Amino acid sequence: MASSRRLVGKTVILGVTGSIAAYKAAEIVSRLREEGAEVYPVLTRAAQEFITPLTLQTLSKNPVAADLWEEGKGWQPDHIDLADRADLLLVAPATAHCLAQFAHGQAGDLLTSIHLATLAPVLLAPAMNGKMYAHPATVANRKTLAARGYHFVEPETGMLACGYEGLGKLAQVPKIIERVIEVLD
Repeated sequence: MASSRRLVGKTVILGVTGSIAAYKAAEIVSRLREEGAEVYPVLTRAAQEFITPLTLQTLSKNPVAADLWEEGKGWQPDHIDLADRADLLLVAPATAHCLAQFAHGQAGDLLTSIHLATLAPVLLAPAMNGKMYAHPATVANRKTLAARGYHFVEPETGMLACGYEGLGKLAQVPKIIERVIEVLD
């Protein structure tokens, strides 16, 4: 399928959190670039257990930010620079931990600090065990974020990495890309 490059001139900060679905970030970066977006990946410490910064740096053609305390070469802190660049903050996959941090305004790492500093819309693509997704705390956090105007790409039902079948699989990449385009339109 040929891309119509619907994201030319747009900057997406892609937050990747510690889910087995983090490997799909490589395809997300590739698809966003095919659509013309400038992509800046941000990996949490846990995400780096699943996918390497080098992979996303190569695909995005941009440095990967991963540590709040290893700032770049410019005068402005990385979390502020990236927050200001963003036309969209996309977090895919977004773990239950990430949803809780965002809902409660925590800023203990680079991704959560970018989240608090950006004025860009936020799009979350949750991925987790179905029991975690249905837990009252996660449900409350999703409701809090939705009430603040956050956008979601809902997870899908299927076989999960934990061996259970249920709701919690990261949405298919084409669905995530279409939702990015909708939010930025």
